[in-house]
Amino acid sequence: AWIFILLLPGLSDGGKLLVMPMDGSHWLSMEPVVKKLTQRGHEVVVLIPEVSWQMKKTTAYEVKMYPVPYTLEDLNNSFYEYVAAHLKELPFPLNTLALYNSSVHVFHLLFSQCKSLFSSKETLQYLNQSNFDAILTDPIFMCGATVANYFSLPFVFFMRGFPCNLHYDIPQCPSPLSYIPRLFTFNSDHMTFLQRVENALIYLLEPVYCNGFYEDAIKFSSKVLQRDVSLVDLLNSASIWLLRFDFVFEYVRPVMPNMVFIGGINCAQRKPLSK
Repeated sequence: AWIFILLLPGLSDGGKLLVMPMDGSHWLSMEPVVKKLTQRGHEVVVLIPEVSWQMKKTTAYEVKMYPVPYTLEDLNNSFYEYVAAHLKELPFPLNTLALYNSSVHVFHLLFSQCKSLFSSKETLQYLNQSNFDAILTDPIFMCGATVANYFSLPFVFFMRGFPCNLHYDIPQCPSPLSYIPRLFTFNSDHMTFLQRVENALIYLLEPVYCNGFYEDAIKFSSKVLQRDVSLVDLLNSASIWLLRFDFVFEYVRPVMPNMVFIGGINCAQRKPLSK
């Protein structure tokens, strides 16, 4: 119930919301929403690492920082490696392996934020005593979901998508392999027979490489929550999925009632056309 109270304007007193964003362009998408929530009377606290590209302290909302073990140079180098892998023109499956290796490196570096957060007694004490009503998080590196499960808080995902099609698989939305291409195949929805075979092989391999992406997150979350958890355990209790793309530009498929498409939310506000 608190989730809908936070998202609906003018129906109640403001709630207290913890925001756990992702850096870079992800944050540029989320920040306007955070500012709007603050303007509507909600008490918003943004929890960020001390080392960041885009996320800084501001007077527009409250910011809480925690220490991390890497430098800005480390962050830049991992991103340069990630971009370079995407620019290489390699044949399949070499292109897939190059993208996978660079992605794993970035994932491991950025998930160290979460380990640092849970190592900070001051931060954990602050979160425990703050009595937040809910968490708004970009879940790409899982820390927001881990914190939400740790403190038994409802949580909302604000995101573009997961690797391995998790944003459709975990809510159990159908994704027929015959016309919905998987990540890294670079196919369209009009596939030849061999491309469909390739699509099926990628689908079979997805659990392997997705667990590689999130190996650190799964192990650490299991340790923190003191039980064995999987990706499904961490993600399937999200109250709402706010998806930053438009349904009409995606491959047609059924979606769940708690999946809300908000494509266009980041478009610049233009002057209305004259009558």
